[in-house]
Amino acid sequence: MGAKETARKILDESYVGTMATVQQGKPFSRYMTFFNEDFTLYTATSKKTDKVEELERNPNTHILIGYEGEGFGDAYLEIMGTVMISDEESLKEKVWNEHMKPWFTGPDDPNLVILKVTPDAMRLMNKKGEQPQDIQF
Repeated sequence: MGAKETARKILDESYVGTMATVQQGKPFSRYMTFFNEDFTLYTATSKKTDKVEELERNPNTHILIGYEGEGFGDAYLEIMGTVMISDEESLKEKVWNEHMKPWFTGPDDPNLVILKVTPDAMRLMNKKGEQPQDIQF
């Protein structure tokens, strides 16, 4: 399986990853749940969170996703991306799932926004000791 196919498999099978933003000039990471469509990632959040403010000031993000916690040799992705904050109804409907109920009343919750991450660069890391591989998309 080539690097691009492996990257697609990781995105299709992994939902939780870390997302870093810039907070007062310093990196800040948190775990997020991601959904993907091709190589674009989507994640839901509240517009009242710090990360939304941070991304409005600086839309750059760095995401790690795919590590299964089994130790050495697990393949994962490093994604450098640009974030767009959207409250578009159709996108909220598309990303919505029942797991969001503890935080939001539904896809029409006025605090729900979707962070759309467009990758600028993506690297496949740690694939059984191989060198990092840049993904072309």
